[in-house]
Amino acid sequence: MSFKPRLSFLQIINMNVGFFGIQYSFGLQQTAINPIYDFLGAQPEEIPLLNLAGPVTGLLIQPIIGALSDKTWHPRWGRRKPYFFIGALFCSLCLFIYPFSSSLWMAAGLLWVLDAANNTAMEPYRAFIADKLPASQMPTGFLTQSFFTGLGITLANLSLFFFQKMDFLQQSHGKIPYWVFASFFLGSVCSISSVVWSISTTPEIPPTEEELAALKKEKLNIFTPFIEIAAAIKHMPMVMWQLALVYLFQWYALFCYWQNTSKSIALSVWNATPASNPAAYKEAVSWAGLVSGWSNIVTFLSAFGLVYLAKKYTPKLVHLICLVIAGIGLLAYPLMNDPNLLLLPVTAFGVAWASMMGVPYLMVVHDIPKERYGVYMGIINMMIVIPMIIQTTTFGYILKNFLGNDPRNAISFAGVLLLIAAVATIFIKATNPTEEELNSVAGAGGH
Repeated sequence: MSFKPRLSFLQIINMNVGFFGIQYSFGLQQTAINPIYDFLGAQPEEIPLLNLAGPVTGLLIQPIIGALSDKTWHPRWGRRKPYFFIGALFCSLCLFIYPFSSSLWMAAGLLWVLDAANNTAMEPYRAFIADKLPASQMPTGFLTQSFFTGLGITLANLSLFFFQKMDFLQQSHGKIPYWVFASFFLGSVCSISSVVWSISTTPEIPPTEEELAALKKEKLNIFTPFIEIAAAIKHMPMVMWQLALVYLFQWYALFCYWQNTSKSIALSVWNATPASNPAAYKEAVSWAGLVSGWSNIVTFLSAFGLVYLAKKYTPKLVHLICLVIAGIGLLAYPLMNDPNLLLLPVTAFGVAWASMMGVPYLMVVHDIPKERYGVYMGIINMMIVIPMIIQTTTFGYILKNFLGNDPRNAISFAGVLLLIAAVATIFIKATNPTEEELNSVAGAGGH
């Protein structure tokens, strides 16, 4: 790799600004997509399957795009920039079009394109940080990226609350309120403008003559990452199999929570459903944005504190406690009949989310061979999306036949699953990471 000069803090900020727009889009997906499905008449048991796009595109797109960007170089456009520019462009177009969805099939189809675009931008952007920064500045680079992750998601969540309060946005286009349009239009602008800012202010480091010759010699092969992943799974450390069990319950629970939060608030606070009282449901959607925004604020405020606790005690103990408080928080969530009280359980969830974004990596990093660090990080991403795929294909049946199609029961079910994940965490036999390993994964988490 070519020599990497140290960058100023402003340069590190500039190169990460684009991550803000990408994560704003993810924040809208987290909070606004399912209410749009509800506005368009989706049945409760249909919601999980309508969310299949996210985990499937994450499983397929990220390793392929990551491998392709490794083998790319253009003298004018660079190595990573073409991918996250194209991803951000399609993301921006999808966000602009999305609230015009006139049917469920249109909204679901656009979500597949939107998720594919987000994942096309995501993986090369993370590699972009590693390409540009010397080892001593890696923690700063990734933590800055994490900051913009939290900022983008938080503003996306809060935009739903504030736009819903504006009188001139109360009318609807078809079945979608104008305040939803406003949030998506703002996301469309943020997505492309923030990425263009980073592209225009941050040049890529060109490969050396030897690296360029190697790139020309190697043929692009989309099957290469899958071959490497299969070999790594065969020799995967036991601690990662133990973490996979925790992740099965943890990420299944999170998808249950995200899919049902607005409808749960509507029932517990206003005793309303999207069909019985559309006005109250719209109010519930805005409150879901507010409490999700608060949850993300708690996340980036508590992240550094959790790293300190992981150093003082152990990552395993920290994650165990976080899962317990999150589980209890979600069990309490449907019992809150005052929307202001919802800030209490989501505060617990926000602290746990900070743990989920980084602490599990600390439990396994000591047992991962350094020369295969990248591929095992990819496998951990698979541990996240596979439970989500299982959830989208099974939870509709569970919700309809065992939980009475009641979103409050879905949230409680998610709380129980997080407590089971906490029990599974007890059985992880992790080696405590060194100070260097703690720093190396400080920013490994992310959407």
